[in-house]
Amino acid sequence: MATPIVDVRNLCKYYEHGESSTVALDGVTLQIEAGDFVAVAGPSGSGKSTFMHIIGLLDEPSSGQYFLEGQDVSSLSDDARADIRSRRLGFVFQSYNLLARTSALENVELPMLYAGIGSAERHRQALEELRVVGVEDVASHSSNQMSGGQQQRVAIARSLVNNPALVLADEPTGALDTKSSKEIMQIFTRLNEERGVTILVVTHEPSVAAYAKRVITFRDGRVIADGSHAKTEDLETVGL
Repeated sequence: MATPIVDVRNLCKYYEHGESSTVALDGVTLQIEAGDFVAVAGPSGSGKSTFMHIIGLLDEPSSGQYFLEGQDVSSLSDDARADIRSRRLGFVFQSYNLLARTSALENVELPMLYAGIGSAERHRQALEELRVVGVEDVASHSSNQMSGGQQQRVAIARSLVNNPALVLADEPTGALDTKSSKEIMQIFTRLNEERGVTILVVTHEPSVAAYAKRVITFRDGRVIADGSHAKTEDLETVGL
């Protein structure tokens, strides 16, 4: 069988507060296969954001193991985690995280610049990804010249340019209106179905989670449900 993109085993995360501690993740074990489109859902404080930060190598677990494409990345150095993040992971955030006073094209080129790719190839590939997400016409615009939906499309294009093993999207529709939210989720669906991009979306919104092929629901740091094609009404019954 193919090696999973994500394989976590008995993953735990604790935050110390003097003599007490908070349990953010409590023995999470699961796998995400290549080509999956997964929503990690749950109410505030359920552990879903902590899980994403560990999967994105932005944090490390207190105990347990995390294998990314078969490599144990549970306790790597900061530099090693940063190297893998830049090469194998793509990120899309609620607040877009685009550089101000920098064009859409330059924002998309940035990961390739860090990867040492030449300017001509950066330019070509960035334009292609902007075309894929439907905003090639704003390539020369800076952030303050774009709508929220356009900025998020640029952020998605940026997440794709290094051909990551996994794209992580943290509440990607949280700052958008209903129409733009649907368009963004339709882009993720198309990328997954047509290009086979492996996607993990963290959300507290049932309507967003319903786009995924598989929904993993967290509560109190534990996985309480893990199934395919979850319906909005099913998600609402577990507190979203």
